[in-house]
Amino acid sequence: MNALLLVLALGAADLLGPGDHTRTLEVDGRERSYLIHVPEKYDPRQPTPVVLVFHGAGTNARMMVRFCGLSEKADEAGFIAVYPNGTGAAGIFLTWNAGGLHPNLAEGKPDDVKFVDALLDDLLGVVNVDPKRVYATGMSNGGMMCYRLAAELSGRIAAIAPVGGTMAIKEAKPARPVPVLHFHGTADRLVPFQGPREGMQEFLTFLSVEETVQTWAKLNRCRPEPAVEKLEDKADDGMTVTKKTFKPQEGGAEVILVEIDGGGHTWPGREPPIGLIGESTKDVSANGMIWEFFQRHRL
Repeated sequence: MNALLLVLALGAADLLGPGDHTRTLEVDGRERSYLIHVPEKYDPRQPTPVVLVFHGAGTNARMMVRFCGLSEKADEAGFIAVYPNGTGAAGIFLTWNAGGLHPNLAEGKPDDVKFVDALLDDLLGVVNVDPKRVYATGMSNGGMMCYRLAAELSGRIAAIAPVGGTMAIKEAKPARPVPVLHFHGTADRLVPFQGPREGMQEFLTFLSVEETVQTWAKLNRCRPEPAVEKLEDKADDGMTVTKKTFKPQEGGAEVILVEIDGGGHTWPGREPPIGLIGESTKDVSANGMIWEFFQRHRL
């Protein structure tokens, strides 16, 4: 049964129209939730692309909506934006089980890959999803979750675009090459460009930006040396942006690093909510680049 027939079979009462909605489901005995933004131009007769948007550690889905501005981009471009909630204290300070935690801290953490798999099944029942165009982006710990999904759910995730979050799992064995677009500031103090600072490794480990993109360039059968392009310094904000593209060989998938010299732990093109996370360049719009990248890739 295709996605549209499945939606129709469930009855009109369950269908979602344009606007913001909240869904809950149970996974492994735990209630989980996610937010959905259905764009104004949504046509339930047409299979529609979906962008999963993962919040950073210590925040939640509602905070991510404001932080990244992807709902506005969804209205402009016509995709469905989905904001899953991680787990944690008081339903506010949430995290993702994206790998990298010390074993004592990882004990009892939920299987968030299983949650995303169940979320996608649930989503099929309320909107007309194009299963070949399901994508993932996220900030920080949410970016790390994107890499875990690419490694373990590559049959459902067409491409990923992590922002300020590197690979935290020990190894990746995706069933297929997954295109990657990675944004990272060289002055990021929370997920440092060069990898964990001294003292971080006691509770959390993750790869450096270079190790991450090289790992995925190899997994995706890319040429070892990237094509390097300096992007236009439009904003005169003291930051410059370099785009490094690892081009795929036959049967592979591209890996792109957008390196922001002087950029902090921020979403490029968006004003940071607090100054403590560093500077955010206006030379590029992450939302524009992410959607342009996703449009080039489907399962």
